[in-house]
Amino acid sequence: MKNILSILTVLCCVLTLTACGGGKTASVTEPDGSLDPCTLRFSWWGGDDRHEATLAAIDLWSSLHPEIKIVPEYGGWDGWTEKVAAQISGGTAPDVMQINYDWLISFAGKDTFYDLDKLGSQLDISGFSDEVLSFGKNDGSLLAVPVSLSGRGLFYNSQVYSKLGVGFPSTWSELTALGKPFSRAGIYPLDLDIQSGGTAWYLAVVKVQQDTGREFLSMDGKLGFTVEDIEAALEFYKELEEAHVIRTVKTRTDEDGSAALYQSPGFIGGSVAGVLEWGSSVGKYEMVLPEGVLQAGPFLTGDDGKSGGWMIKPSLLYSISGKTAHPDEAAAFISFLLNNEDCADVLGTTRGIPASRYAEESLEKSGKLTGLAQASDEMLEELDTVTISPYMELTRMKEFYNSAIEAVSYGSADPHEAAQEMYDSITAYLEKMRK
Repeated sequence: MKNILSILTVLCCVLTLTACGGGKTASVTEPDGSLDPCTLRFSWWGGDDRHEATLAAIDLWSSLHPEIKIVPEYGGWDGWTEKVAAQISGGTAPDVMQINYDWLISFAGKDTFYDLDKLGSQLDISGFSDEVLSFGKNDGSLLAVPVSLSGRGLFYNSQVYSKLGVGFPSTWSELTALGKPFSRAGIYPLDLDIQSGGTAWYLAVVKVQQDTGREFLSMDGKLGFTVEDIEAALEFYKELEEAHVIRTVKTRTDEDGSAALYQSPGFIGGSVAGVLEWGSSVGKYEMVLPEGVLQAGPFLTGDDGKSGGWMIKPSLLYSISGKTAHPDEAAAFISFLLNNEDCADVLGTTRGIPASRYAEESLEKSGKLTGLAQASDEMLEELDTVTISPYMELTRMKEFYNSAIEAVSYGSADPHEAAQEMYDSITAYLEKMRK
């Protein structure tokens, strides 16, 4: 992957500026280095594969530390940010939280996260590189520990592709050409689920980044695309619809309602035969199909062989609430999740390939460093990747992407009109965010 140290230096400066101006917590429980009986709340989002593995990991923890009870709080991704935001605003955030990359910006300045640098020996981060830990720093303090790094990859129903006698695409033009054989069968080679947070826009951004060499957003929250670049991205999305590569927004809504793609009849039944998903989260798609049916496909390139433009980020991070009354115990639990050999075997790759050297070595030793997450990660390692700006992940930004995609899909605006509106909205919003 592309070296990201210089990018992370910029990111740390961004987070430092964003964190200024927040109020102070009335009191913070200082760590004393000991583990005392208590109850901790632990929240995370994910699919059933992650839920089942995490609950098993909690059971393992309970067998080792029965005096420290873990109360799980979990659900799907849709609406999860809003739920946690309400908890944080109301002072009821869980003690330990799985957090998204952009939350260090969107929740900054509110004393949301505990300063992990204060926790001493209870939090073992010796298995992490400085490069990886930099993703969780804000104003020079470590506020979260990345669990894994991930990128969105393409995964396909191999049975459907084999039945039609076609291979997985390796170029953008090959992807578009798949529309013809799949259309004749009345099915689709891929789908882009806008509900899950800008998936359709993500693929369009990769295409334009690859074509132009420009990055959509800089690490300090500045728009790198021109109006013409955004228009090209929206035109590419519309081309995929018209070529019968993906369903229109209306078709997807009519067929799936509010169901996530991995829960939809189309994906489970094979009429939608591909998905763009984070390597750290693809297990939920794998679980609903027969074993071995879902397979990782190549990262798409141009016909000229250019392979850049694909993006990586921390798939998720662990943090401790700034208002927790049990910092030592919370730190010990996070260390267990990140580093314990038996816990690593239980969790597997349900959160991607572990960033902790100890957990990765455990999976390698047990022969569990396999599967779609590993396959996707290995292919991603061969590319000149771009580190996603945390601003790209903000909830409001995703609303801008999805609004433009819907307008173009329904025909209420042409790509140029939608591009201009998106450009103006994003420019104004980012300027406000940086102040």
